Amino acid sequence: MRDVTSAPWNCDKGTIETSPDVLSGVSLPAAVIFEGSLAHNLEWMQRFATDHGARLAPHGKTTMTPALFQRQLDAGAWGITLATAPQCRAAFAHGVERLLMANQLVGEANMAIIAELIEAGADFYCVVDSVANVRHLGRYFAARGLRLQVLIELGVDGGRCGCRDQDEIMALAEMVDSEQALVLAGLEGYEGVVHGDNPEAGIRAYAWHLVEAAQALDHDGLIEVPAPLITASGSAWYDLIAEVFHEAHLGEHFVPVLRPGCYVVHDHGIYRLAQRGVLRRRPDLERGLEPALEVFAQVQSLPEPGLAVIALGKRDIGFDQLPQPLRRYREGGSADRVLSVAGWEVTKLMDQHAFVRLPEEASEAGNGEIRIGDIVAFGASHPCLTFDKWRHICLADERLNVIEVMTTCF
Repeated sequence: MRDVTSAPWNCDKGTIETSPDVLSGVSLPAAVIFEGSLAHNLEWMQRFATDHGARLAPHGKTTMTPALFQRQLDAGAWGITLATAPQCRAAFAHGVERLLMANQLVGEANMAIIAELIEAGADFYCVVDSVANVRHLGRYFAARGLRLQVLIELGVDGGRCGCRDQDEIMALAEMVDSEQALVLAGLEGYEGVVHGDNPEAGIRAYAWHLVEAAQALDHDGLIEVPAPLITASGSAWYDLIAEVFHEAHLGEHFVPVLRPGCYVVHDHGIYRLAQRGVLRRRPDLERGLEPALEVFAQVQSLPEPGLAVIALGKRDIGFDQLPQPLRRYREGGSADRVLSVAGWEVTKLMDQHAFVRLPEEASEAGNGEIRIGDIVAFGASHPCLTFDKWRHICLADERLNVIEVMTTCF
């Protein structure tokens, strides 16, 4: 993971020195979140969940950034979702008390981490989908004298984890009920593994399957908590999950929990495309989410006509889709002076280098002529795979003044 080795802030005094220059003093490449878009996204998604009678437990694996966890909680989040025991430990160490691990808890070393968190006061949930896992968890937590809250996971054929049908769910619930150290607290699922020719219909059907399974568990008295959870939703289809939960009037007895994570900074790729689908299905929603995360890097070589090599690579930015050049600035210049990257295309990404194909006019002399040291802003697809490359993330205002440096916990 890359670090920001020099920057215009005084960590001891907690103050930030502003500058008219673009990211003045920041060692590039650097990952930057824009405060305005971040604040908008936090408010937008929290309002969406509330309007649909649901709680929000953002998936923290996206950012693993405690300062962002706190912003999400301050905005009204019910808790934070994580994927692994060490992620849960990191979040709890930074003040997150309600942890939803949307994954199976496997391995005694990981169980030990969670046991310590529960002993320290964490309100913790994980998922189960097999008799073997239930028995192992039951033995381990009984030996520790603790009770573990679990959610049964509903999967789909050809997907990843999760029980495949209602009979499996009911049988597993009976097994959980037989383990004194385990408490069945509801049902969990993830719709992102649903595919087919008509994914919208498939996801709605999956959401209704979740609802019916949860109601069956409750009807048979197998859920042991007074306010059971039903939870699903990634960052692409959250609107469909929320609508089904709302239509089923789950809030009358269950606690519906949505778990999108990427919304906090959105992206310039797959989730931007997914958001267009949300707004097409729901034209009543205003404005939508905004890309808030960019990676800034400098032109380091112009080795031949039509080619620029940028000091940006797979170590710096996600690459499930190639990065998108967004804007360009002169080093030492003002954020008000934006230069064109029209026609620029990243064609190849290596560990520390991006190959950019340039249009003919990019090499012509004039005010927009490309120079060594020019600063280029890039958009990425799938923010999870950009955050994990950084120890620190810069939070900046619209003039590219760094106003905070946020530490990640990967």
